[in-house]
Order: sequence, then C-alpha cells, then structure tokens
Amino acid sequence: MSKMAQDHGAINLSQGFPDFDCPERLKELVSHYLYDRKNQYPPMAGIPQLRQQIANKITTLYGYVADPETEVTVTSGATEALFDAVQAVVHRDDEVIMFDPAYDSYEPAVQMAGGRSIRIPLRLPDYSIDWQRLQESINDRTRLIIINSPHNPCGAILTREDLDQLAALIADREILVLSDEVYEHMVYGEEQHCSVLSHPILRERCYAVFSFGKTYHATGWKLAYCVANPALMGEFRKVHQFVTFTTTSFLQYAIADFMAECPEHAAELSAFYQKKRDRFCDLIAESRFKFTPSRGTYFQLVDYSEISDKHDMEFVTELTQHKGVAAIPLTPFYREAPNTRIIRFCFCKDNSTLEQAAELLNKL
Repeated sequence: MSKMAQDHGAINLSQGFPDFDCPERLKELVSHYLYDRKNQYPPMAGIPQLRQQIANKITTLYGYVADPETEVTVTSGATEALFDAVQAVVHRDDEVIMFDPAYDSYEPAVQMAGGRSIRIPLRLPDYSIDWQRLQESINDRTRLIIINSPHNPCGAILTREDLDQLAALIADREILVLSDEVYEHMVYGEEQHCSVLSHPILRERCYAVFSFGKTYHATGWKLAYCVANPALMGEFRKVHQFVTFTTTSFLQYAIADFMAECPEHAAELSAFYQKKRDRFCDLIAESRFKFTPSRGTYFQLVDYSEISDKHDMEFVTELTQHKGVAAIPLTPFYREAPNTRIIRFCFCKDNSTLEQAAELLNKL
C-alpha cells in the first residue's frame, strides 16, 4: 500500500511509520557514536550499557527485575525477535494459538518451525478474546500462545483480568506465551499497558518483545529487544546467533544514552499519540466512516459500510488511486475474515498530513 500511495501521489495513512523525525538529541547521539569508532561488531546479545538500561526500564514500569546478562537480548527489529522466539521453542507438529486478525509475521514463523497455527477470531466489536473458544482449542499439542497488546491492527488492549484468565488456562500445562508489546507506550485514556512481565505467573513462561523503532519514531533502524527467563533466553540466543548474530553497534550506544538522559520521551508518548488520535477522530467525525476511538497503538479502525459495499482490498485500492488517501485492508490479517467493511488508518503523522487526509475522506 505504501508503494501504491507513492505511485499515485496519495497521502499515506497505510503502513505504520511516522512522517516526522526522531528526537534531535537521539540523532546527535547517533552521530556522536558513528564518528566515535563504534562501528564494529557489538556483543551478540547487545551492548551491556543498553541491556542494563532495558532492565532498569522493565523494573520501573513492570516490577520485574531482569538480569541484563541472561534475560535481555537486543535484536534487529521486533519481527526478528518474534521469529527467534518461535524458532526457539516450536517443533514439528506443535500447535501455536494466535488471534485473528493477527500480525502477518506470526504464522510464517510457525510454519518455518514445522508447527501448526490455530487461529481464533477475536470477538467483535471490541476485538476481545473468546476465552471459551481458547479453552476448547488448548490440547496436549499446544506449545505456544501468541498475544499482542496493544493490538495491531485493531488497537485493542489486554487488561490485568485478561492476563489472569490466560494464566489460569495454562497453569497446569507446559504452554509458553509470546507477548508482542511493541506499542507498549501507546495506551490511551485512564488505561495502562499490562505487560506479561508484570504478571507473576506469565513472566516465568513468556517471551516479551518490545520495539525501539516504535518508541523513538525510528522504524527504519530496526532495533528491538526481547526479555525472558534465563532458560528460555538461552534457547532464544541460539537462534538469534544464526539469524542476525548481532545488531547495529552505534545505534545501541546512542539509545542506551538516550534512555538514561531522556526517560520522559517514553513516559510522555501515550499523551503525545492520544492527541494525534483525538485530532484525527475529530477531523473525520462528520464523515460517513463509523468508528470507536482506538484504545492503543497508532492505528484507527473505521467502518466504511455506509460509503461502499466493495471488498476492503478493492475499496482501499480505489481510495488510494482515485481519492488520494492510502489505508490498509483488514482481511489480510485473517485466515477467515468476517463479512465486515473495516479498514485501518495510521495516525502517527504530522497534523498537517492528518488534516489534508481528513479533508479528502470527508468528501466520500
């Protein structure tokens, strides 16, 4: 969709990346370390300074004291971390449960490990987990459950009660959890992000994946990290070593310093993006799109059924090529998509971009 937007000169509210830059201080630090000879292989698991800053953050936010030496690994993007975790623990004919709509890298990683994906639809209209169906889907072959909160593409979030229910379902089974938490700093209103690392049962049997790219407006840097107990992390690193081995050196030094110098950036990110969500929702409030403001992420779902009855891929193609705004269809995130008319807009854009897009959308 981004290529289609570029080809047709459309405003790109499709792929999830900002059209504004990362913090100035962070760029200064990157430049400093680039010219400070930090250009050779760093340690396989990440430089110690960065892993320590990650551990400090995890303790502050989630109350989990992670050992930076044995429980934290820096990766070349969150997609690599997700892949490494799946490859580390899923074997041939194992079953992996994931929830539709699901981020599109989950199932290919399971297939490459020889596993079988069990896809459970989230319940409409709030995209919540169907706990009864999950319980019925768990069996002796279930090896891993993948959760995603805040959720891409839906913007839904998991609460503490949700984590409690998940823990209760797997308490007596040898089932692990892979928790995709890359939008951890984008939760709105009075709600808070509930990490699996804050849950005393789940954190002992989970891989938790986070993203620097999302947090610092630098998705192209492909820098992320995973946290897990020493036994699980040992298996994770066996895969990571032969997938990327290590991750860009000077970026690691820069982010370690930025985390120490500017913790307010992450702390203020939810408020920053909530203003953008509210601005975008206000701008399209009089349009024919129907929506409930997103609870998390920088994505907003809208229902276009009052505008068109076309399939979502056909609708977003027409929207991009002939109306000047690019969006993402929801059906590719499903194995069996429901009969709905819902698409995803990305609002991590300058206000001027959102205003220009809304002007076009309001004409539909």
